[in-house]
Amino acid sequence: MIITEAMRRRMYRGGRPTRLARTLNRLSAFQFGRAIFAPPDWVTLEVTGRRSGHTVACPLVIARYRGERYLVSMLGNGANWVANVRAADGEAVLRHGRRRPVRLVEVDPAERAPILRQYLAVAPGARAHVPVDRRAPLVEFERIAADYPVFRVAPR
Repeated sequence: MIITEAMRRRMYRGGRPTRLARTLNRLSAFQFGRAIFAPPDWVTLEVTGRRSGHTVACPLVIARYRGERYLVSMLGNGANWVANVRAADGEAVLRHGRRRPVRLVEVDPAERAPILRQYLAVAPGARAHVPVDRRAPLVEFERIAADYPVFRVAPR
């Protein structure tokens, strides 16, 4: 089944995943976390839920920029995993075959533009959610940078 950009947008109406999107995310989190037919930069983020206290898993794509690794929220500031990471002071685990404890450090909006552009180059599924073409000049990414959280992956 080929999922078009329009279908991807519908799966996240209002910035929240539909039932179908939640199901596909669970499958992707399982696949990425166990490194089953998944490139090395497709990972599962595990973070403690800010309300439930339970571990929440989310499939994400790492963007590499200037020797660093970054996680980007394609849904912007309203994404559940972003709120959980902020509440956990950046303490999380990345899984891709094995578990790696990490600290996620939020990047200042003034520094996000080139990382956002690189993210769209490596995460085609995110393109439907970010209102800038992946080949656009950096100035266009600078305009939206404050709306799309970016976290640098650091060892814990």
